[in-house]
Amino acid sequence: MDFELTEDQRAFADTARQFAQAELAPHAAEWDAQGTFPREAIAKAGELGFCGLYAPESAGGLALPRLDATLVFEELAAVDPSTTAFITIHNMATWMLGTWATDEVRAEWGEPLTSGQKLASYCLTEPGSGSDAASIKTRAELVGHEYVINGSKAFISGAGSTDVLVLMARTGDAQSGAGGISAFAVPANLPGIHYGKKEEKMGWNSQPTRQISFDNVRIPANHLLGREGEGFKIAMKGLDGGRINIATCSVGAAQGALGHAQRYMQERKQFGKALASFQALQFKLADMATELVAARQMVRLAASKLDAGAPDASTYCAMAKRFATDAGFTVVNEALQLHGGYGYIREYPLERLLRDARVHQILEGTNEIMRVIIGRRMLDGDAPDVIR
Repeated sequence: MDFELTEDQRAFADTARQFAQAELAPHAAEWDAQGTFPREAIAKAGELGFCGLYAPESAGGLALPRLDATLVFEELAAVDPSTTAFITIHNMATWMLGTWATDEVRAEWGEPLTSGQKLASYCLTEPGSGSDAASIKTRAELVGHEYVINGSKAFISGAGSTDVLVLMARTGDAQSGAGGISAFAVPANLPGIHYGKKEEKMGWNSQPTRQISFDNVRIPANHLLGREGEGFKIAMKGLDGGRINIATCSVGAAQGALGHAQRYMQERKQFGKALASFQALQFKLADMATELVAARQMVRLAASKLDAGAPDASTYCAMAKRFATDAGFTVVNEALQLHGGYGYIREYPLERLLRDARVHQILEGTNEIMRVIIGRRMLDGDAPDVIR
């Protein structure tokens, strides 16, 4: 068991850190304040391969292990969790298209997506189905050589500013459950697609979030991803990786916040002494660092399980998402507290990191749903000996 990174992995992390400092750090606060979606910066990330990290080579991706992708996402999120989170969602949707699309669709969309010249949104959640993803009502009916799509999606990252939608829709009857869901690649500008207002959010302001409605939207039959009825399985495979991605964004945000807190403690003086000289604050910093390292190792363990195709990979992904997003938020919150009043004003990045990290406990399956997934597995007879 080797916890050390390889030379190649360190090189990926270093490249991501340099990119984050050069292309994200100077602008992240402005993007947040003005609600700017930084397509140009994302395209620059694509030039480094960051928009197709684990997409297959047949789609122009790097086909990296999920573990290696976490190293890149962590470094980016230490500076700008919001933009990084969108890049992770784009990576997930691009991987799904690259893996399950027909040759024709992959040839049309693969390289533009993995290069960051085109962007993708992932469309699963609906106004009436969040945690209960198997209950989606958006329908896709095969009519001749086309699918006709009707319904709506909610809370879609990038909606209205992306180029292709990886969409989950029901092809079976209303009682077909998870087995009646299929996946599709839908060009985002087709007639009948309507975008709602840009949601005003607590955080994640550098990426737009909108509702999408579909009114008799027609796509060629070859835009089906995989086979009919495989959509829920594809979605869940995507979410295993998505949970690692979002957990990594929390680790990154916490790492950025820890760095700010450590520097502030050394610079700030109260009662004639640097904050770093007070043992109570040293203990707080120690606990933050310990929680952060634990979260990072759990995320990397889950990523390794997913890369290896381990039978319980989904359980480890749920555990990593639950723990890392909770721990990451706590670390950022403690870092803000160490800054006192300065942490609460926008001149410092702590309040932005806090707002961006909060939603990680909700999306890709709420942390309550993560507990359901873990708890059900732990009730199996072999679980205490296997999950360890």
